[in-house]
Amino acid sequence: MLLGQGPQGPVRGRRVAVTGLGAVTCCGVGVAALWEGLVHPRPMGERRVPDFDPTAWFGPKEVRQVDRFAQLSVAAADMALADAGDLHADPDRAGVIFATGVGGFETLAEQVIVCHERGPRRVSPRLVPMMMANAGAANISMRAGWHGPSETVVTACAAGSHALAAAARLVASGRCDVAIGGGAEASMHEVAIAAFTNMTALSTSGISRPFDARRDGFVMSEGAAALVLEDWDRAIARGAPVYAEVRGTASTSDAHHITAPLPDGSGAVLCMELALADAELAPGDVAHINAHGTSTPLNDLAEARAIAKVFGEPGPPVTSTKGVTGHGLAAAGAIEALASVLSIHHRLIPPTAGYEEPDPDIRLDVVHGEARPWEPGPVLSNSFGFGGHNGCLVLAPPA
Repeated sequence: MLLGQGPQGPVRGRRVAVTGLGAVTCCGVGVAALWEGLVHPRPMGERRVPDFDPTAWFGPKEVRQVDRFAQLSVAAADMALADAGDLHADPDRAGVIFATGVGGFETLAEQVIVCHERGPRRVSPRLVPMMMANAGAANISMRAGWHGPSETVVTACAAGSHALAAAARLVASGRCDVAIGGGAEASMHEVAIAAFTNMTALSTSGISRPFDARRDGFVMSEGAAALVLEDWDRAIARGAPVYAEVRGTASTSDAHHITAPLPDGSGAVLCMELALADAELAPGDVAHINAHGTSTPLNDLAEARAIAKVFGEPGPPVTSTKGVTGHGLAAAGAIEALASVLSIHHRLIPPTAGYEEPDPDIRLDVVHGEARPWEPGPVLSNSFGFGGHNGCLVLAPPA
């Protein structure tokens, strides 16, 4: 990763290692459940996290004072920290950058009903700390006892990737030795679902079909993913397992429309090009793309055009995990980055579930049917959100 330009040229930051992984998704609790769900897709209904018991992380009183999105945030981060081993982190040099799209939406919606039906005196005094978007990051840092930056990124569906990029830069710049990056979302309330339905963003079939000719909208989901990012030399010195390296990141804006992407994908093109430049890689160096691939007609076509402009056609193998996980909004980028790391680790590219009928306007090498073995190389993980927010990460095998 580059920190900027100096008199002698690019200023390179410290190498950033991925040393811990944690996830709670509609595939189940834990990273193993996510990987199994991605590699062996099965028909799924509502994309909620099954069998999630928050009392594994919170006491009986505390659990009632933390919104579900923050519960998922803490669970994913705690699993990632456990996976990373004994960090011996200096609390002042350890930080948290965690994302969400809407924060404690479920709590807010419930308390609005309470106020309307039972009066303002019955509104919970815990409403504000439960609904605020920074509650996920705050709870993670408090549990870890870390005093470094504890911040929240709220850039819609690009937020998870942006949070990981910001966390990686804390390490690359030397501000932190260790950082947790990721994202969480739990807003599957009837009001939110109705809003997405009425804007015709959701699939009417209930099937997520990224890049497929029959795609008709995204399938909403909840979940969280967290990655422990660590100074490379420090990780090697303590004998930590290194899953991957964060080689580059980028962020751009379409500056076009509050929900629709630029039809030609030019904002995404610039973001991908900047991420590759930050990683000091050429398009031909990229061995796999984990696409944003929401299963919406406009997004998938715009992203496919953008990929083709940067990499040519058919380009490197492309997959979208949203065929399995659905669209977790701010959690999506973090889940997909984690899936990219797992692809490197397991030397397999998961298939794009739901992709069966190619769109003649999309001429990419979409991995489908079954997982594809590969020789791991640099992976580009894309996230594009409402508001025109674009975020890209370049993850590479440890070397």
